[in-house]
Amino acid sequence: MRLDKFLKVSRIFKRRTIAKEVSKNQRIKVNDRPAKPSTDVKEDDILKITYGNKELTVKIKEVTTHATKENSQNMYEIIEERKLN
Repeated sequence: MRLDKFLKVSRIFKRRTIAKEVSKNQRIKVNDRPAKPSTDVKEDDILKITYGNKELTVKIKEVTTHATKENSQNMYEIIEERKLN
């Protein structure tokens, strides 16, 4: 699945356009490599997202094309969340 779509379906970002913009500006890494919106993601990938004044590291647990609000939180596991100065 495309990175921008995963971020939207999993509700890490509310809108796909925001997910695209953040990844275009190289603020998302997949397995420590800079990622584009079209980067393919799969289970067990590690995403490092720098957005605003925080950095979020998550592990993808499940990739599905549609998810309810309750099920979307099962798609990933938060490994680390920290504030940046």
